[in-house]
Amino acid sequence: MKEFIEYIIKHLVDNPDKLVVKEYTLDDNSMDYKLKVDKSDIGKVIGKKGQNIKSLRTLLSAVSKGKQRTTLDIIDE
Repeated sequence: MKEFIEYIIKHLVDNPDKLVVKEYTLDDNSMDYKLKVDKSDIGKVIGKKGQNIKSLRTLLSAVSKGKQRTTLDIIDE
């Protein structure tokens, strides 16, 4: 799943070399992903009215096929 996220985000951003995806296992049925991108790319990942990040979250739930709860957060530093 981590590779799936990286693949999609690398095609959205201008600085794919600054992409960092961290994966955390909360319990047997929950995964948490933290996404860090360059400051200039945050808007591209979020998209207009949040459509890009919403679509990515939808894809994650479709890939997990309801077996696992997944969350995706963007880290802004």
